[in-house]
Amino acid sequence: MSRLLPTQTDAAVERSDTPAVLSLDDDATRDVIEALSSETAYEIFRLLNETPATPSRIADQLDQSVQNVHYHLENLEAAGVIEVTDTCYSEKGREMSVFVVSEDPTLLFLGTEDDRPSLKRAFKSVASLLGPPSILLAAGESISQFVTAE
Repeated sequence: MSRLLPTQTDAAVERSDTPAVLSLDDDATRDVIEALSSETAYEIFRLLNETPATPSRIADQLDQSVQNVHYHLENLEAAGVIEVTDTCYSEKGREMSVFVVSEDPTLLFLGTEDDRPSLKRAFKSVASLLGPPSILLAAGESISQFVTAE
């Protein structure tokens, strides 16, 4: 008998050309840094950067409990670095969310709101060179080099 409910997803990781730019004086910056500060959350983010996954698949791959994975997924989703892209069903028929790294790349920089327009332009010009990573952290000297590379 064929399955009525999908047990796997056909979702893919997609990227946008328009980055979200977070500065030092932005509350969202703190949320992103806090969400990624845990080793487990960081590994979840890395896994989702490669392929969409359900909490149970993430738990299996990282040898973590599903409850622990759910905790970190909630934090990462609240920070806006991951999102639900699809739904599939377990063998028992339970609905499972499929998570993926957020479509828009994110640029975190240790500058102020006034620096945002020039950094956003610079990021767009080199985004194709950065490849798959979705978060770039620029600070101090690297900011001025990054902006003048425009």
